[in-house]
Amino acid sequence: MDQIREKSPIELELLQRARDLIPALKSRSAQADKDCKLPDETVRDLQQAGLLRALQPKMWGGHEVDLRTFFEIQMTLAEGCMSTAWVFGVVGVHPWQLARYPVEAQRDVWGEDSSVLVASTYMPVARVTPVKGGYQVSGRWGFSSGSQHAQWCLLGGIVPQDEMGPTEHGTFLIPASDYRIEQNWDVLGLRGSGSHDIIVEDVFVPAHRVQRTNNYSIEATPGRLTNTNPMYSIPFAQVFARAVSTSAIGALQGAINEFCDNAAKHIGKHGAKTAEDPAAQAAVAEAIITVDALKLVLMRNYGNLLALASAGEYPDVETRLLYRYQSSHVTNVCADRVSDLLRCMAASGLYNTNPVARYFRDLHQARGHIANNEAAYRRSYGLVQLGLPNADPFV
Repeated sequence: MDQIREKSPIELELLQRARDLIPALKSRSAQADKDCKLPDETVRDLQQAGLLRALQPKMWGGHEVDLRTFFEIQMTLAEGCMSTAWVFGVVGVHPWQLARYPVEAQRDVWGEDSSVLVASTYMPVARVTPVKGGYQVSGRWGFSSGSQHAQWCLLGGIVPQDEMGPTEHGTFLIPASDYRIEQNWDVLGLRGSGSHDIIVEDVFVPAHRVQRTNNYSIEATPGRLTNTNPMYSIPFAQVFARAVSTSAIGALQGAINEFCDNAAKHIGKHGAKTAEDPAAQAAVAEAIITVDALKLVLMRNYGNLLALASAGEYPDVETRLLYRYQSSHVTNVCADRVSDLLRCMAASGLYNTNPVARYFRDLHQARGHIANNEAAYRRSYGLVQLGLPNADPFV
């Protein structure tokens, strides 16, 4: 995978650190499910390994690794625990977004402690009132992954029309002192992601902490004048969508690993060996080529996006829609493939202690994220292919 591009020494080191964490992540996955949050030890491990600084600007002590390496780290972590990889993807991508904010906002977050973490929930539910110097904001947001480990949160809302542009989706950067978390994340899968609700009651957000989420202009993303790495110029939707789908590729690989280990030694109650079952042989082969194909598309797409960004070019609408559709496809096909694997494990595979069953639950949970709504993004791409106008405003 990604064999053409030569990785830097720090990229290779971060990838090895991620792989070294897999045994610990596996051993803590049941506790994460039980607590509906990542263990504090896991978050400390991610921070001490420097993994959550992968996309953080160098001016704030980050590594600014290639986005392809960031997603490769995410896939690696998912082999041990998909909830951990999910939180890594969501929380770990926020330094990339914050790098596009005014430097003043970056200083607010990282000025005293550059290891501070940022959570998010982008649903545009904020009640927004323009006031002098910024906005008064209230609202309740769901699905804020990793929020219990964060000191700030990026919250979605509709920014009214002003001199910066028309009414559009915005992201409000708010410190933990200005919101509270309602712990209501009790779900089928990805339980360890701790994706609880965030509640804000009439809080002032200064203008420099508000970003028009999909506005590509330098005026809307002035941090790019300081953080000049081309990756910070890639469209927001192209980066965040992959942050909530790529862990599925690693989770499917983790399920394949567990399935092969089990199949080599499992003999059913009627004396049949799983490894000799034609259905099992077909299921694992299909799962393996699925992982391979998904990785190839991921790496190709980001190679193209980075090349365009380096040339100062913006991807056309067909490319943006295709890549978004391909991202949403990931969790859905991975969920289908892990379902095939679990079916081949028969009744013994249905115990909660079976690691493949955990991957099954996590992958089916992941496909419920709005960014993974494959049917919607398939249709958006098909519309444009048939000569109709783009129906996806977020792209």
